[in-house]
Amino acid sequence: MRTERNLTRRLDRVFARLDREPERPAHIDMPRMSRHRVVLFSATLAFYLAIVWAVVTTSWLVRLDWQVMFFRPYQQWPEIHAFLDYYVVLGQRGPTAVMVAAWLGWRSWRQHTLRPLLTLATSLLLLNVTVGAAKIGMGRLGPHYATTIGSNEMGLGGDIFPSGHTANAVVTWGILAYLASTPRARRWLSALSAVTSLGVGLTTVYLGTHWLSDVLLGWAAGLLILLALPWFEPLIARAELLLFDLRDRWRTRRGRPEPAVPVTPVAPVALRPLGTPAEQPAPAREPVSPTRASRGLAHLAPGPHTTRSERTPVTPVGSRRPPHADRLPRGTSQPARP
Repeated sequence: MRTERNLTRRLDRVFARLDREPERPAHIDMPRMSRHRVVLFSATLAFYLAIVWAVVTTSWLVRLDWQVMFFRPYQQWPEIHAFLDYYVVLGQRGPTAVMVAAWLGWRSWRQHTLRPLLTLATSLLLLNVTVGAAKIGMGRLGPHYATTIGSNEMGLGGDIFPSGHTANAVVTWGILAYLASTPRARRWLSALSAVTSLGVGLTTVYLGTHWLSDVLLGWAAGLLILLALPWFEPLIARAELLLFDLRDRWRTRRGRPEPAVPVTPVAPVALRPLGTPAEQPAPAREPVSPTRASRGLAHLAPGPHTTRSERTPVTPVGSRRPPHADRLPRGTSQPARP
């Protein structure tokens, strides 16, 4: 009993604290495309193009990719292989999107705004379009499927350049820092997302599923999406207003009273005191005799009626008197006894 009471008190404190949280905090501002951000976006885009050019021309970066592949990190440190198999899940799109969407959905519900969820959806859409188009367009094969030593393996139908795990880790965990409500939380979340995405990228190199250049291009691709999000803030705000407008219209239609069904007017019925026989008009097709009309009560069954003397005596239901088979109807003569 004491344990249950303590648990109930703790839950009450938690919910009381949640109730004190502000709705639609006024200090949360939408990031804008400042000059500093434009410079970072331009530098990251230049780095992205430089990585692509270095791989296409089979430069020193491709030779470094082959050296790391021949080093085979998963054979050098096999004791951490089991842990990194689970750690790389932090870069998979499905599990990470579900976890982050759950947290941002709770924030949207508490703050009565759809901006966190819409921002996440926008970033994931940009990630799928840009990274997916780059993968298909360059068609690079991974280390396990390489055909010629020293080649860049471009245009052979692969889909690993840039690294989708790395770009997804940068975007999914970086969106938490992007939507942080205080500068301190933004700094901590930025450092945490950077370390997580760095670890995911190096884990793919350790497992041999990506080249080192794939990871570098994945970091650049994810960072470009985070830096470009302020350009989509007006579109996100319009989408939020549209969704709220649709919700209000739906609520208005749902609360609107149903249209009244037209009712055919009925002639008023004159009331009569109890015991007074009803005066029913005779139908036009069937003439009714005056004797039957005078006693046309609604509770009488139609058909011929016998006199009381002709009716067969019936023992009432529930009576304790036994039936007498020797009784005869009234008006009949009793036979002589011997």
